[in-house]
Amino acid sequence: MSVIPDNPDAAKAPNAALAPASQVPAAENTLRILSFLAGRPAPVAASAIARELELPRSTVYHLLTTLAAHGFVLHLREERRWGLGTSAFELAGGYARQQPLARRGRPLVAALSDRLGESAHLAVMSGGDVLYIVEERAPRRPALVTDVGVRLPAHLTASGRAMLAALPREQVRALYPDLSAFPDRTGLGPRTPRELRELLREVRSRGYATENSEIADGLRSVGAAVLDAAGWPVAAVAVTWGRADLDENLLAAAVQECAAMLEARLKR
Repeated sequence: MSVIPDNPDAAKAPNAALAPASQVPAAENTLRILSFLAGRPAPVAASAIARELELPRSTVYHLLTTLAAHGFVLHLREERRWGLGTSAFELAGGYARQQPLARRGRPLVAALSDRLGESAHLAVMSGGDVLYIVEERAPRRPALVTDVGVRLPAHLTASGRAMLAALPREQVRALYPDLSAFPDRTGLGPRTPRELRELLREVRSRGYATENSEIADGLRSVGAAVLDAAGWPVAAVAVTWGRADLDENLLAAAVQECAAMLEARLKR
């Protein structure tokens, strides 16, 4: 007895899973849209996506709506623009955890920790959190919560603030739309979108981010963003300390130098 397959094409192409991308236009166009958004410094209009990628507007709107439903893009209604969503950040974080960023960053973070005699770490954004992918503990220093694999609210950490300050303002607004997006640990830190905007404005002006007792009482951190070739914050380097005799400006300069060195390695 003959059996008719659910998909007639499957009988003709048993290795369909290995078919060229051109045979799966929806998948190919979805990846093209995500790659296009990833290369833009700010969210863009759907019409611009359609024009640049030479796709029908109806196709672009359909794919964007599907991507938005799964969190890979977000729609900024007031601006009528589209940008990457938190699920795209999750993919980026997953890739970072699978070696390249951690492998290239670890020796630099270790050298930074040895140079300063304080604990140093490397983190990536994961939605509204930071995820720590490298941790170098200095001897005889206070225990930290920033172990590899730990997530902390980005708006409370120096690493997170450094990366948030480098994101498009629309992206930050989407991540922190209202008061519910501001958990706290010690009762300190921004609690409203306006407070966060003011804090990030200071970070941009200063060139690095700080936090003081907002993650753990008595501990301070300074962090600097690591940007890719498109200016997107792919990670942040930070140092945490508890001694009162250390000069924040000197620590910040060392952290910024380390971040710049990692940027250069990633762009090779």
